[in-house]
This record gives sequence, C-alpha cells and structure tokens, in this order.
Amino acid sequence: MFDNKFMQQAISLAKSSNQESFAEVPIAAIIVDPSNNKIIAQAHNLVELQKNPLAHAEIIAIEAACDKLKSKTLEGLDIYITLQPCPMCMHAITLAKLKRIYFGAYDSEIPLSLYPSNHKLEIYGGIMEEECKQLLSKFFKQKRV
Repeated sequence: MFDNKFMQQAISLAKSSNQESFAEVPIAAIIVDPSNNKIIAQAHNLVELQKNPLAHAEIIAIEAACDKLKSKTLEGLDIYITLQPCPMCMHAITLAKLKRIYFGAYDSEIPLSLYPSNHKLEIYGGIMEEECKQLLSKFFKQKRV
C-alpha cells in the first residue's frame, strides 16, 4: 500500500523540474507497481516547455507507463502526485484504471465530488501535504516578484 518514499521522490522530481525551467509549475507524478514497489513511470509538468496545455505530470506519466507496459490500462498500479489532480488528469487516471491515487496538496478549487465514480478508485489526499504546499507556494511567490 502507501509508501512515503514515493511521495518524497515525487517532491524531489517536482523540485528538480522547477530548477530546469522556472516557468513550469512544480508538480510531479510517479506510477508504482505496489506488488513489487517498483516505479513504472515518472514525470513532471511540461506545459510551458512543450507549449502544450495537456502536458501535465499525470498525463505524461500515464503515457510513459502505458508505453512501457504495452497496455492501454494500468490496472493494479498506484499514482503518487504532489498536487490533487485536475479534472482532466483525474479522468485520464480513471480511463487508465489505476487502483490508487496518493496526492500531497489539496487544490481548494476542485471538490473531490467532481471526480468520476465509474471505476473503483481509492483516493488518499494530504500525503506530505505541508511539503507539497510549500513547494507550490514558493513557486507562485517567486512568480509574483
């Protein structure tokens, strides 16, 4: 089930992505096979770099995992994300049939009730929430300067 080291790795990936491109919102996602605790795929936001509004960390990680496993679904796998997924990413997670979502910071603009319920998906929020919130707060504070 939940392993804190994967959220720590997601935070570290989000931090490093922000160092590469100060324009990129520091959000990262890691897809894990909980049966052997192996990382299948990981990604950070590339929206600004790719000039693509769909290049969210979750979408990129899902695409990489599907490519790696040569499958259109990721049944039984977990995803760790530094921020609560947006509706687009949540729908992609549902379509990919991931088993569990672990996310750090809550997005107050997105109520969990908006999430689809046609797939048995376990959602756990607030994992290392303070660290994830601080990462985003620091980013947006620097953007305003």
